[in-house]
Amino acid sequence: MPFLNTELELWVRILLAIGVGFAVSFAAVPVVKTFATKVGAIDVPDGKRRVHDHPIPRMGGLAIFLGFIISVVLFVDITREVRGILLGAVLIVACGAIDDVVNLRAIIKLLVQIAAAVIAVAHGVVIEVFSNPILFSSRELLFLGWLAIPVTILWIVGITNSVNLIDGLDGLAVGVSTIASVTMFVVALLVSEGNVALLLAALMGACVGFMPYNLNPAKIFMGDTGALLLGYVLSTVSVEGMFKTYALVTFVVPILALFLPLFDTVCAFCRRLLRGQSPMHPDRGHLHHRLIDMGLSQKQAVAILYSLSAILGLCAVVLATTGTVRTILIVVAALAAVAIGLFISKTLKGHHYHPPVDPTLSGVEEEHNIHHHEPKEEPHD
Repeated sequence: MPFLNTELELWVRILLAIGVGFAVSFAAVPVVKTFATKVGAIDVPDGKRRVHDHPIPRMGGLAIFLGFIISVVLFVDITREVRGILLGAVLIVACGAIDDVVNLRAIIKLLVQIAAAVIAVAHGVVIEVFSNPILFSSRELLFLGWLAIPVTILWIVGITNSVNLIDGLDGLAVGVSTIASVTMFVVALLVSEGNVALLLAALMGACVGFMPYNLNPAKIFMGDTGALLLGYVLSTVSVEGMFKTYALVTFVVPILALFLPLFDTVCAFCRRLLRGQSPMHPDRGHLHHRLIDMGLSQKQAVAILYSLSAILGLCAVVLATTGTVRTILIVVAALAAVAIGLFISKTLKGHHYHPPVDPTLSGVEEEHNIHHHEPKEEPHD
């Protein structure tokens, strides 16, 4: 399809991308659920770590992938960079799907993620410059030169794993990813990156289509198929849409939009290294675990983390606006922060943190299955 000619065409294609992504993803979930059951992509209660009382299919991310890829093919201009993102996404989804069935070793998954990142980089998805963090320097931009490729690969692999690590409660990863997509979508429109906005619209629609099946009580888990896909797409699209626009704000936006998974991952790695463990060693110290161990329900914990992610996203949008719009958004952000603060304070009142007896006991196999460790709020049908 030829590239965008008018603003009206852009908005028509945005709405269609969201609609098709949603419809395909939503319609595909029952089929994917049946397929997952047949191939053995099932999370089975073991009486130890997992406390759900019946087997639940995973690999639900395949539905997100179908919604996203079909929407992109129909409505996004397939540039060299977009082609690289899609090829890498196919590799990531294949790896995630296999892992959901046979539990691949962490090193194999890491190598596949690096390979997918290399594919994107080879197609021009590269962070070539950074905004200079040194305030008193006369140079506004830092050109990375030969460091561009390793920095880009590190960013892509890091974000991919960050989203995977927060996939610990029903609906958490898909919701946070949707909020991050909306944030970058708005900023992409503000900086006139129409094709990037279309990519994010397709992802938004696919995520929202999957969400009704994944919210507590979940009927299907996205598994590594979905968690790795969402992290990969968000990381590569942020490079293509944010880092290639040399305004300071566009460097901050992806960091704020993805701050929650980034912060949780950095804390997890530091915590494990201080314990003398491998940074890849699973544990029960993530933000969502802390909230659950305080006695909160899954819905309460997810609501708090959604709220924090939304505030950070709103801050990112504020930075990208000027004049009256910025003033209005600042007021909205301040009011939202106060409201969320009161909600969190009320929710946490009377709850006390009760760490598990063995903080490493629950992290035996797959991080993305942690939501199978906490009790469900409601019995499944």
